[in-house]
Amino acid sequence: MTGSLDTRDLRTGAHLTELGFGAAQLGNLFRETTDEASALAVAAALDEGLRYFDTAPHYGLGLSERRLGAALASVPRDSFTLSSKVGRLLVSTPEAAGELDDDGFVVPASAKRVWDFSRDGIHRSVEDSLHRLGTDRLDIAYLHDPDDHWEAASSTGVAALVELREQGVVGAIGAGMNQSAMLTEFVRRCDVDVVMVAGRFTLLDQSALADLLPLATQRGVGVVAAAVYNSGLLSSDRVDPSASYDYGEAPHSMVHRAIRIGEICARHGVSLPSAAVQYPLRHSAVVSVVTGMRTSAHVRSTVTRYQADAPEALWDELAETGLVADPRVEPWHQARTP
Repeated sequence: MTGSLDTRDLRTGAHLTELGFGAAQLGNLFRETTDEASALAVAAALDEGLRYFDTAPHYGLGLSERRLGAALASVPRDSFTLSSKVGRLLVSTPEAAGELDDDGFVVPASAKRVWDFSRDGIHRSVEDSLHRLGTDRLDIAYLHDPDDHWEAASSTGVAALVELREQGVVGAIGAGMNQSAMLTEFVRRCDVDVVMVAGRFTLLDQSALADLLPLATQRGVGVVAAAVYNSGLLSSDRVDPSASYDYGEAPHSMVHRAIRIGEICARHGVSLPSAAVQYPLRHSAVVSVVTGMRTSAHVRSTVTRYQADAPEALWDELAETGLVADPRVEPWHQARTP
């Protein structure tokens, strides 16, 4: 392990590298990945200096957790930060033998996901994750996509995580979602340490600047930014009009906006994906940017994007054009958000 990346800390003391390894693809997201390729990807991440790894039971019905745990088994536990998620229990489904999962992962339908934010459900979820990961604790546990379960997640769900935090089984607690409004309410009303916001603090959507990030700063809650490519539109040097935006067809206006941002990046010698990775880290509340990584080559290219030199003049021009708000310069409403 030779590389080194800058870290940022949660108030619990957890250290997160500014670039985190998103392990959804280790669960065969959209297509199959081998055990060997997964192990090599994690090894490359460690070699490059990544020390924050994020997974979930949802990812491949536990396959991501098992593969990540196996790949980290020989690594000193205190040398990396590990997060997983709660809220979806995996219940065995022998009646579905021979069928494939129908939720985006190419795995046998050996289990079904059952929403459960009760105390017992949270405790069981963490216990099962610890078993699959082969560890005795989670550094972070997120309530996973509780959009339709606010009452249970914000009451029994948070209370159960607080209990596990007090026991030392979980280090930090929070929620992970594809929206900022409810995450803001978790920060406002609950005793959370960190939240993961996916797709709402990117070059194309800075809506989290209006609610989540100011309150997180005020309350000392860390923010992990995920889905910084908005699922594809920002992932290539040249914008592909057929690329997805938030896992759907990209609106023409959004494609045009991405192209304009890419042209400005090019003028400053920065690739569009590099700017996408680095942009959220300009906010002081953001502790890490997590991107999905499937292969060792993917890991190394992402680290290159993170380390690319992006001059201040780039961010100045993006803000001046009204395309992208600079989180270091108020007022943040200068940018147009969808």
